[in-house]
Amino acid sequence: MAARLEQVKNSIHNELALQNAQELMNKVTEKCFAKCVPKPGGSLSSSEEKCLSQCMERYLEAFDTVNRTYIARLKKERFDQQS
Repeated sequence: MAARLEQVKNSIHNELALQNAQELMNKVTEKCFAKCVPKPGGSLSSSEEKCLSQCMERYLEAFDTVNRTYIARLKKERFDQQS
């Protein structure tokens, strides 16, 4: 029974992680596209491609920084609660 419960928890955790990753990519695409492609057409110019690449990179770096800080904070809070 405990093993089954743990399996369900892991499955839910994995589904949430996938959903969060999909949401992140949707937001990055939406925001960077709006910023970098003012007049959509049949193809992207080299400056639009460069802008998109840099925008996505910065967005993901910022997300990574926030994520690492949040995880460190959760770990600290758990440690403080256990002490």
